[in-house]
Amino acid sequence: MTPPIGFLGAGQMATALANGWIAAGLLDRTAAVASDPHPNARDRFTATTGIRTTATNADVLAACSVIVLAVKPQVMAAVLSDVRSHVTRNHLLVSIAAGITLDQLADHLGRDSRVVRVMPNTPALVGASAAGFAAGTAATPDDVLLVGKLFSSVGTAFPLPEKLLDAVTGLSGSGPAFVYVFIEALADGGVRAGLPREVALNLAAQTVLGSAKMVLETGTHPAALKDAVASPGGTTIAGLHALERAGFRAAAMDAVVAATDRASELGKT
Repeated sequence: MTPPIGFLGAGQMATALANGWIAAGLLDRTAAVASDPHPNARDRFTATTGIRTTATNADVLAACSVIVLAVKPQVMAAVLSDVRSHVTRNHLLVSIAAGITLDQLADHLGRDSRVVRVMPNTPALVGASAAGFAAGTAATPDDVLLVGKLFSSVGTAFPLPEKLLDAVTGLSGSGPAFVYVFIEALADGGVRAGLPREVALNLAAQTVLGSAKMVLETGTHPAALKDAVASPGGTTIAGLHALERAGFRAAAMDAVVAATDRASELGKT
């Protein structure tokens, strides 16, 4: 069991992480606490996780030594100003806010604050998150190990230089939304071709899941896996030609770059 974990912010990501860590046996829900200014968010968080909530951020720091900063980037400065006087060297602060840099966190909390910046994604809810993380200068080796253990328990986590975390935000942070659009489009194509909606959606989702597992478990490059499916003059190469003609590959790349750029903008503002 890890030290008591608290959450500043009780939204979707906090809920996903809390449930994932409970399932992994790394979080004791009776010792945890989350704060949020919105009563509805607090009620949903408690109903989903069994963790008590409060409207006061200071209550979380008083009860927990690992603090997950799970608030929107736009309100982070206000939250940090509210808790600064309550942060001690006994606290490890883990920020999952897109674009907020380690320097910005240290400016608000003090240069001796133990801070780690993480970019996870919502599939943490089903134990399939993809995350990158970077530690501040005051974080200890044990802090880095703990954060790696926590986020690896709900998926995959890579220690990276901080300069790459905006790219992580653009790829795996925003990526699930891109994949959901692709799944929806595949299903719509199936319906257009005559399949019942429920069947088409399940086939599309399972196809994406199975294809991802093939990449991860075989270690084969996606291009080689694609070539293995696309036989000469067949159905698959006809579909791939349609994707290329529509600029699918470039559109996907542009989406990641646009999300990365937006993450950088959020940090600057």
